Amino acid sequence: MTAIPATTVANLRDLGATPLPAGHSVRSGLLFRSGQLDRLDPAADPAVAALGIRTVVDFRTRAERLARPDRIPEGGRLLLADVLADQVAAGRMPPAARIKEVLADPALAERELGGGRAQKVFAETYRGFVTTDSARAAYRAFLSEVADSDAGPLLFHCTAGRDRTGWAAAIVLTLLGSPPEAVEAEYLAVNTAVRQAFAPLIEGYIAQGGDPEAALAVIGVLPEYLAAALDEVDARYGTMEKYVVEGLGVPVQSIEHIHERLAG
Repeated sequence: MTAIPATTVANLRDLGATPLPAGHSVRSGLLFRSGQLDRLDPAADPAVAALGIRTVVDFRTRAERLARPDRIPEGGRLLLADVLADQVAAGRMPPAARIKEVLADPALAERELGGGRAQKVFAETYRGFVTTDSARAAYRAFLSEVADSDAGPLLFHCTAGRDRTGWAAAIVLTLLGSPPEAVEAEYLAVNTAVRQAFAPLIEGYIAQGGDPEAALAVIGVLPEYLAAALDEVDARYGTMEKYVVEGLGVPVQSIEHIHERLAG
């Protein structure tokens, strides 16, 4: 769980060093998470260039990608894995994919997230990460890449690098046997970076009379959000491994490869 002080990529973190059983930890330098890569510039950002990223997995919607296309490191390849496609097709665009739109309009934020509704909205989104076809396909594709040694150092992201990306990290770390408290700590560790990245939006939102609590609900993550997805996995499959094998359709052999690659 190491933050990387990049200047052109927000919320960039290495999952390496996350604790595993028997005193082991996740290998460093292989699996990274971040916000969107529309400003990525390895030439001007030595911290990013040093990572040697070869594969990028983008969890964003088509609209998000068109608005701010990724800039891929030279020699890298891009995999599109739209987690929210089914929800968008059904006319439901979760706040996680509309951060700037919601924070630009305090009245909209109040209608959608006010009165304590934020936690319920985000919990439903996280359950959808487990249940919808598009999410299952996206996370299956992601795990297949993580299991492939030819993928090299891999970076996965959404817009802010918190919700869709946070669930992806939780899946991998749980599969590797990381203790629940370590999985949650890694998940929550993004809050400082995300709030810094969106500080101007938050300040503008509050200046327009927006509720600070609603702003933090849109920007930050809470343990309850992650718990909603984990509860859905438990209710439907019983264990994370069964969710990955039966729900996502990832072969057991791929899980073994993930252990071989990432468990130090």
